[in-house]
Amino acid sequence: MITYNVTVSVDKAIEAEWVQWMKGEHINKVIATGLFGGYKFYKVLSHDDPATSTYCAMYFAPTLNDFVKYLNDFAPALRAEADAKFPGKFAAFRTLLEEVS
Repeated sequence: MITYNVTVSVDKAIEAEWVQWMKGEHINKVIATGLFGGYKFYKVLSHDDPATSTYCAMYFAPTLNDFVKYLNDFAPALRAEADAKFPGKFAAFRTLLEEVS
């Protein structure tokens, strides 16, 4: 299994709106691509910056090919949507993880 982890530092001034958007729209659009079998959404508690809050969205893809299809076919538009809705109010760091069994 492949885990696509998106860690986002969000300006506290828009935090509530951003969380609502993530839970009500963005995550649903990512899952609706059909390329991920599920997700988890977390708030990072070990965060020290008083001006921001940090969250992690983890999406679980069955194969690397599923993730690559998402990255090529869907990610650019979804990232542009986030940038347009919250310009300059967040920073995202993305990592790709492979389960070791």
